[in-house]
Amino acid sequence: MKAAYLVAREKFDIREIPEPRIENERDVLVKLCSSGVCGSDIHNYKEGRTGSLEVTFPMILGHECSAVVEKVGKAVTKVKPGDRVAIEPAVTCDRCEECLSGRQNLCKDVRFLSVPGGLEGCLKEYMVMPEANVILLPKELTFEDAVVLEPLSVCAYAVNLAQIKPGDSIAVLGSGPIGLLTLEVANTSGAALSFATDIVKERVEMALRLGATHSLNPNETDVVREILDATHGRGVDAVLECAGEQDTVNQGLEVLRAGGKFILIGIPGGATEYVLQTDIWRRKELTVVYVRRQVHYMERALNLVKAGKIDIRSLVTHRFPLEKTNDAYELVSTYKDGVVKAIINI
Repeated sequence: MKAAYLVAREKFDIREIPEPRIENERDVLVKLCSSGVCGSDIHNYKEGRTGSLEVTFPMILGHECSAVVEKVGKAVTKVKPGDRVAIEPAVTCDRCEECLSGRQNLCKDVRFLSVPGGLEGCLKEYMVMPEANVILLPKELTFEDAVVLEPLSVCAYAVNLAQIKPGDSIAVLGSGPIGLLTLEVANTSGAALSFATDIVKERVEMALRLGATHSLNPNETDVVREILDATHGRGVDAVLECAGEQDTVNQGLEVLRAGGKFILIGIPGGATEYVLQTDIWRRKELTVVYVRRQVHYMERALNLVKAGKIDIRSLVTHRFPLEKTNDAYELVSTYKDGVVKAIINI
């Protein structure tokens, strides 16, 4: 089978490798169909690391994916050959304190697709996953739709942590795919005033189409002043930081009201720390929460889409075959051609 290996920073190589086999009676062999290009994978592509986790080359990237069931282990009852599925990329131990308390996203022994030291990613033709990690797709969702379910689940989990209530005001800082999905979910929770920011013109425009009441480019305007003016100096009830940048963290602390919630969703690249302005944090008595992926939110994300509450198709702006993986990653990493979400069809 074919697989796209990241063999060095900014360089993929398409290789032929053996097809995997089912070895556990509760495993499922799937034929992969589509994979999304995620910002965390871009860090590995550009910098050879995400935070403190360094890539060991060669490595297969990709963790947002959809597939068709090819074969199943003899104890599998959830799916059958021919079923269309989305993939939950985190394989947890289900034995540690975190798993037993219902916080599998904090599992100490988690094996996650496309994470250095974890499982191989999904930029290949076939893959074996546990039955618990495959989610049956309804007929109305396409394979490309299914790819967006994993990032949408992270956004839905983050919005839940923000405890947004009807009438609240929010600021989504960074309007890439995660930011735009977060904006949409927040609006379904009743956010009445929503600010979105980004440095890419097309993403600023898309934020307005997807429901932002204000969409701002920090390269063109003082976003802090604009948000404070629009809220009469009060600030917003919740900030959802989706860029993983020091600048957006600084802006978020400035525009958040006293007693507000600061939700960190964005993943920094090579940086392993932020500088927080403690005088602002202390004086406002802010609640700061860092989001760790999601827990049991894939089905919730699926239900949001089925109910027509979230527009996921508008986000997909570019499509590539597996052989053009390098082109896809280069496009996303340079923000060219108005790219929002790129999909690799396998």
